[in-house]
Amino acid sequence: MSKRKSKSVGKSLHKRSKPSEDSGDDDDDNEVALSEPPVPSASQLQTSGEVGIVESISLKNFMCHSLLGPFEFGPNVNFVVGNNGSGKSAVLTALMVGLGGKAIATNRGSSLKGFVKEGESSADVSITLRNRGKDAYKPELFGQAIIVDLKITREGIRTYKLKSKAGQLVSPKKEELLAILDHFNIQVDNPVSMLTQEMSKHFLHSKGEGDKYKFFMKATQLDQMKEDYSYIKMTKNKTQDNVEKHEQSLEQLKRNYLEKEDRYKSLASLDEMHSKLEELKNQMAWALVSEMEKEVKPINDKLQSEERSTIKYDQKVDEWKAKVVEAEKKYRAIREQLEAITVKVQQLQPDCATLKNDAQSRNKAFNAAQASLHRFKTNLRDLEKDKSQLSKRIDELKLSIRQTSGVETQVRVQNMERLQEELNGLNSLESTHSQQIDQFQSAVARSKEELDKMKRVEQDMKRSMDAIKRNLQNMKESRLDRLHRFGENMPALLAAIEDAHMNGQFRKKPVGPLGYCIRLNDHEQAMAVESCLGSLMLAFTCDNYEDEKRLQGLMRGHFQAGRRPQIITSQFFNRVHDTSRRAVNHPDYPSVLQSLEIEDPVVTNCLIDQRGIESILLIKDKKECRRVMQGRQPPRNCYQAFTKDGDQCYNNRYYSSEQKRCNYLSRDVEEEIRQLNEEMQIKNAHLDGLGQEQRQVQQEISKNSALLSKVYDNRKIVKDKIRKLQQKMIDLQNVEEPQSEDLNPLEEELEEINSKISDARAASEDAQGKMAQMNASWEEAEQRYRQHKESISTLTEEAEPIKEELSKSDQEVEKSKHHKKHYEDKRKAHISSIQALKASLQLKEQEYQASVEKATKLCPERLEVRRTPRSLDSEINRLKQKISQQQDQQGNREEIIRQYQEALEKYNNINQQVKTLKRFITLLSKIMDNRHQTYTELRRLLSVRCKMYFDSMLSQRGYMGKMLFDHKNETLSISVQPGLGDKADLSDMRSLSGGERSFSTVCFVLSLWAIAESPFRALDEFDVYMDMVNRRISMDMMLKIASSQRYRQFIFLTPQSMSSLPVNNLIRILRLNDPDRGQTVLPFGERNQEEEE
Repeated sequence: MSKRKSKSVGKSLHKRSKPSEDSGDDDDDNEVALSEPPVPSASQLQTSGEVGIVESISLKNFMCHSLLGPFEFGPNVNFVVGNNGSGKSAVLTALMVGLGGKAIATNRGSSLKGFVKEGESSADVSITLRNRGKDAYKPELFGQAIIVDLKITREGIRTYKLKSKAGQLVSPKKEELLAILDHFNIQVDNPVSMLTQEMSKHFLHSKGEGDKYKFFMKATQLDQMKEDYSYIKMTKNKTQDNVEKHEQSLEQLKRNYLEKEDRYKSLASLDEMHSKLEELKNQMAWALVSEMEKEVKPINDKLQSEERSTIKYDQKVDEWKAKVVEAEKKYRAIREQLEAITVKVQQLQPDCATLKNDAQSRNKAFNAAQASLHRFKTNLRDLEKDKSQLSKRIDELKLSIRQTSGVETQVRVQNMERLQEELNGLNSLESTHSQQIDQFQSAVARSKEELDKMKRVEQDMKRSMDAIKRNLQNMKESRLDRLHRFGENMPALLAAIEDAHMNGQFRKKPVGPLGYCIRLNDHEQAMAVESCLGSLMLAFTCDNYEDEKRLQGLMRGHFQAGRRPQIITSQFFNRVHDTSRRAVNHPDYPSVLQSLEIEDPVVTNCLIDQRGIESILLIKDKKECRRVMQGRQPPRNCYQAFTKDGDQCYNNRYYSSEQKRCNYLSRDVEEEIRQLNEEMQIKNAHLDGLGQEQRQVQQEISKNSALLSKVYDNRKIVKDKIRKLQQKMIDLQNVEEPQSEDLNPLEEELEEINSKISDARAASEDAQGKMAQMNASWEEAEQRYRQHKESISTLTEEAEPIKEELSKSDQEVEKSKHHKKHYEDKRKAHISSIQALKASLQLKEQEYQASVEKATKLCPERLEVRRTPRSLDSEINRLKQKISQQQDQQGNREEIIRQYQEALEKYNNINQQVKTLKRFITLLSKIMDNRHQTYTELRRLLSVRCKMYFDSMLSQRGYMGKMLFDHKNETLSISVQPGLGDKADLSDMRSLSGGERSFSTVCFVLSLWAIAESPFRALDEFDVYMDMVNRRISMDMMLKIASSQRYRQFIFLTPQSMSSLPVNNLIRILRLNDPDRGQTVLPFGERNQEEEE
């Protein structure tokens, strides 16, 4: 409804109201007929409308059109022309829907989702309304124009955005749009404001006079006034019924009130007893004050006594403070002594390394000398072999000489040759034995080295299998208790910690193992979290060092040395550290802190302090992890990351994890047990194969050792034989024989070889001596290294008793601190007891003051009461019982007074309400009578004006017509005669041709325009069924009316070209492009059918 007053006859048509009943007879206005419309007022001759007119509209994906507009409308007359299917009706439909109209009112579909173009997800409509002048709507927010943006989704959801002229969003609410429409008097559902093509056709083909009357009522908004009046009358009737009901109950309330008044006046006999009771209560109050004074005095005396004994506790605390200082001084002295020995050891360490390197270098020199000796021996062996061959040649020559010298010489030569052959065979056999000895020694050494490696592998494998067995046992036990994953002794340790805590051995109960206190948000990150935390999974945390020592003592009873969990000592806090400044915040990947669920803030703080989990990222993929961490811009506050396989990635390096499975955080226990069993079977198979290999190597060592011993024995036998044969050869060679000239060169060569052999032997002996010298040097360096190492060991041994003394001194310090803390605690407890006494005294004094104030309120003057509170309380109870008995006979005084006051108040309230409602009903009836008379007069005037304008419009074509309003029966009959003069008879519009009926409809609509207020009018194909003459006359009439009403906007949609229109600044023609004939049928019918199904 409009908030502006109408500028026509119907000035009061701006509020919704409705009469209770129609006075509806045919008024005298049925006979009125005028030939000319009234002259426009001054306000109607203004240049253009300032508020509410449509400046532009644009459509996107609306109905079957991808994009229409934007269409810039003029302030007065606008023609939207185009062939059928070009989008004219779509523009009007979008205007109605965009301004809040219902889908069914457009006659283009029953649902909003039907307006979304097929294949698109949403449709958009943008409408710009003018907002100027003194009637502008919130100009400070919207400016000179209001932009209404509508979005319709495929699901039929409608959303609005109301923007200013600058495009800034002002409101997304439809209530704001309704307020704008009400302010501008834009009536979207009023067919006079927006007459669609379907509504126009319906009106043309409508045969009911009731439909025409409804059309008239709706166009003038009289139907809304009628409905409002009916609602008010119904409300008045209900109020009248309530008044009658209240009048009936008012008599009963008056009788009840008079009855309560009689009982109230009979309550005068209990005053004396109440006065006596008040006096006893005053005495009771001051008796309690005296009792409180007696209770305060002993507390005050005890407090003074306790304050005097505070000095004794201060002396004890100071005494043990001095002992702590002395013990700490002794501890520092011993620690400095130990540090001095440590410094000496550290100073000796570099010399030890130097001596070790010197010994190693001399060992290398000894090995080089040994290799040189071996080369000399090989050269000597080769010379001896050459000597043997040359001697054989000489012997052959001598044999030849002996053959010529006689039988004796021949026999001796033959013996020498035989001996030489045996000697050569033995030398060859000795060389073979030496080579075999080297081979067997090398084989035995290699086998022993391989056996040692196998034994080390076997030990590592057995340790690994023991660990697997423990893990397997822990996993099996963890089916019932997850704690067994952290070690078979862990449940017993936690039970011992709990017992010690219950016995008060810990200040604060230690927390751990830390891995047991955490939960994963994503179980795929289990390996990454375990690799990140490492040994912290089994670690415990303590609040102080005393608790740490007690926990170490408990661990010694459950874990072997070297396998005890780590203990972290850090003060416990009940809130988590603030890591907002140093924590990493990545949009895609969580930190370790973000991926864990930790209930205990102590555990969270410990992991933050020890591992920095707030600055470590978890990135599942390896490549992505490298890309993020080793890119140009690594994440802020992040120095490392872990992958889901446990790999560790820094900014400049990457380490692969050796861990193959989760030990503590895996979710599937049965899968872990299966993997451990498989791993155990593989280890057993490897261990069996390794045992077989060891046995084979041991057999090879035994076999080669036996062969080596046998070869040593054989070589010894061969050497003995060689020595004997060489002696025999020497004896035979010493026999003098005649020399031949051919022997001289050979003998000279033999002497040269003998000389070389001598030199080689001398070099070998020299090398032997040098090797012995190198060996001695190496042994000397090795001896110095051992002595230096023994010196370090000696210093280390000297440090052991100092360490023990340091430990004792530390214990003494702790003992002194314990005693100091003991007396400090006692002093603290003593001070706490004093404070408690003070608090108790203060509380008693407050109670005393409260009792004094309470007594003073009851009785300002203090009473000297000799009776005890108990006796006074007894007498008060007896008196109260007597009063109660009296009240039982007469009734409770307060209750009677309360009932009397309530009855009086209820009676007065209902009486006042009845009087007020009666006055309201009388006033409402008077107002409604006046309003109904005004409504009837307004309806009559609007009917007269409609007839006047209708006759005037028909006369433009030479027609005559008559409109008969039957307000009682709610009918409107229209008769039109196309003929001339009074000779033609009036006939119903149903008997007219299509063009005549269209022209008559236009006249009727124009007459309704004259009596209905709206900033703009819109007609879709108003000239349907008209011939050229009727169309021209209708057009002239509409242009004439538009020219006289420049403050209004007119939008006409027609398939005609409108080329015959005059050139005028007030007329704007918008031509639409021809439609794409690829789609000839709109999908509304199919969709509506689906929705109805």
